[in-house]
Parts: sequence; C-alpha cells; structure tokens
Amino acid sequence: MTPAIRLQAALELMHEVDSAPRPADAVVSAWFRARRYIGDKDRGYILEVHYALLRHHARLGWWLARHGREDVPRKRLLAWLALKEGKTPDQIERLFNGAKFAPAMLTDHEHALLVKLQGSTIDHPGMPEEVRLECPSWAVDPLRRRFREAFGQEMAAHLTPAPLDLRVNPIKSTREAMLGALRDHGLRAQASAMAPYGIRVDERPSLASLPMLRTGEVEIQDEGSQLVAMLVDARPGERVVDFCAGAGGKTLAIAAQMNNKGHIVACDVMDGRLKRGAERFRRAGLHNIETRFLASETDRWVKRHKGGFDRVLVDAPCSGTGTWRRNPDARWRAPEEQGLDSLVSLQARILASAARLVKPGGRLVYATCSMLSEENEEQVAAFLAAHPAFRAVPLNEAAPQLTNSAHSDYLSLTPARNGTDGFFAAVMQREGPRPGGPPTAIRDPFPE
Repeated sequence: MTPAIRLQAALELMHEVDSAPRPADAVVSAWFRARRYIGDKDRGYILEVHYALLRHHARLGWWLARHGREDVPRKRLLAWLALKEGKTPDQIERLFNGAKFAPAMLTDHEHALLVKLQGSTIDHPGMPEEVRLECPSWAVDPLRRRFREAFGQEMAAHLTPAPLDLRVNPIKSTREAMLGALRDHGLRAQASAMAPYGIRVDERPSLASLPMLRTGEVEIQDEGSQLVAMLVDARPGERVVDFCAGAGGKTLAIAAQMNNKGHIVACDVMDGRLKRGAERFRRAGLHNIETRFLASETDRWVKRHKGGFDRVLVDAPCSGTGTWRRNPDARWRAPEEQGLDSLVSLQARILASAARLVKPGGRLVYATCSMLSEENEEQVAAFLAAHPAFRAVPLNEAAPQLTNSAHSDYLSLTPARNGTDGFFAAVMQREGPRPGGPPTAIRDPFPE
C-alpha cells in the first residue's frame, strides 16, 4: 500500500468504529478479518494510526472545536497529521490527492483548517487538564479523589500503549521454554516482574506468527489480570466458581493452578462469550472446567449450589478505567448508559449473590479492572458491613509475595505504579464453624 492508501484504510476503519456500538477491539478484529489481503506491515501502520487517534481523541476534538470544525473522522485525521505528525498543508494535500483508493482531495475549508493548525502541536496551554490527559468528564472527580496529587502522573501513564503480556500454560510448557521460543522468533521477551507464569514482550508482533498461541502453550493476559487469578489460590481437587467468567481468561489461569484436578465452573450471563471460552479451554488442554450460562446474577443455579465451593471469583463488570491504555475507546464509552451509580448497584448485587456459593472456611475474591474507589474499596466495605459471615483477608496473608500494592489490605495496581493495567482485588473468607456450634450463617438476600 502507498502512504495515501494506508491513510484511506485507517479512515475507513475509524468510520467503522465510530458507527458501531461495540468496543473498538471487536470492530477492528472483524474489519481486518474481512480484509485478509492486507499485509502485516500495512496492518501494523493502520492499527498504529487508529489507536493513536483514539489516544488523542479529546485533544483533537478540542482543536477542532477551537476552530469551529465538526468532530468527524476525516477532520480528526487531518488534525492529527498536522498537530502530531507535524506535516505541512502541502504534504497533507499530496496524501489526500483523490487518486484511486486514496483519500478524497482536500476542500478549501479543510485546507484553511490545516493552515490554521500549522506550527502548533497537539497540546496547548489553554487546554483544561482533563482534556490534555484525555480524562472523560464523568471520571474526573472520582479519579481526582482516588489519586489526589498523583492524578496527572496516573492519567499520563494511560496515554502510553500497553505492552504485550503473555501467561504460560504450565499444563503444556514452562516459562523458560516459552522465553526461549519467543527469542528464537526474534522477539525481546522477559519474565514478568510479579506474575510467576508471566512474560512481557517489548514489541507488537503479528500474533498470527506465534505458534505457541495456537497450541495453547501461552495466552494473552495482562500481568495484573494474572495476579488476580493467582489470588484465588485454587488448589488441586477443590471446587471453584468463576462467577463472571466472560471468555475465560482468568478461568484458564485458575484451572492451571489446580493442575487439571478438581472442578471449576465458568459462569456468565453472555452465552456467546462462554462458547468462545470453551474453545480456549480445549486448546489449553484443560478438562476440569464446566461452563454454565446464567439467566441473571440471581439465577436459581446459585441457590441450588449454596455453600458448595471452596473458592469463588467475582470479576465484576465495571467502568474499565484500568484498561484505558489497552482500550482507549473505553473511556468514551463507559460507564454504562445508566451511570456509575447503577453500575455500583449491579456490582453489589452480583457480589451478594455469588457469596452464597462460598462454603464455610472458603474464600470469595472480588475484582475489577477499575481504579475508582466507589467500585473497589467502598464496594468491599459495604459488602463486609452487610455480611458479617465474611472477613477481609489482608494481602500479606493472602499473597505475601505481592509487596508493591498501593493498598495494604487489597491488591491495587496501576499503570504508573506497577506497569500493569489498573486492577483491584480483595480476598474475603467465610468464617468456619464456631467451636461447638454451627457454621456462621449467610443471610440469603434473594429469597424465592
């Protein structure tokens, strides 16, 4: 592809993402699957432009509004070429030349915009801090309360691309073997700092070129997500539930912890995601996993299996603020339409329902990929206050090897502090039987 054709392809992808209600990564994957003729180098450039535009969304919008222009994909691309790439109007005009498969020629109005932008850079002293840091208005106050004077540093860390983290499947291989295999492919790979089966690759290879992904020897999983699964501390022979399993990333890690022994149930309210997970389980050589579709968080299956599991993980739906490096479009899509308060209420309901599954002496792990206190510490505090049968297990007891958490009692990770996505996890234990007495009862908040 010529540079002009690449830009036109990036523009078409931008239109597709803007018009679709789905997350950008799903739209991007489908878009490229329909265009398998695009080579790796061209694909890499198109993706680079696409995600750069998402990471500069607020700043580009600010510049367009400043000059009275509509915020649409073509205008965003023109502004990015001028402000971030430093191209002159004449250079851009040679790319937007109207040739076959190239962008349409510039209009007089567009050329005038480029003249006004010439000599400027993407940042401007007149920008509000939240615009410069690409922080959506709904999240500014909660994140300022969470980070205080570190707000700017933390938000700036979210503007950098996320690394490629892999988790080795110990059922099929070892970290040492996979490090060697990746290096044989010419990749700069190193062991993760905290996750015992983690590998960080310091570049973005074509995933199709990595055979260990196809064989199930490794899975793509952020190091923070690996640590959440590690906190479950599932043992061989135990009964475990991954209550909001999705496509099964943490289920895979937990099943491997159990060395394929015992039983783990992967639950979700989205049947399609469970089916995708089932294929990953087979590829990984894991056969101790059952998938279970739930009609809702209070599905009757939960009541029928009260007190039946040693470990229950609730990886709750959340605002996704911790994943903004990896999913830069998420900051403009979250929280759900009903707002943060509605999301927090849903999390509380899911947590209360899943807690019924924990046996006396068993553990409940609540996790999010959010950095908002409302979804994390405050959510756990409210649960513990309402459920005296549970106590918080301090992090130094649950995982003494994790010493770099921002919170002393809970796992709390951020990109700026830990180099991972933003994650939170709390371990809670249901108290066992009192001496000479019955187990501490759990009040069922969802009577028939």
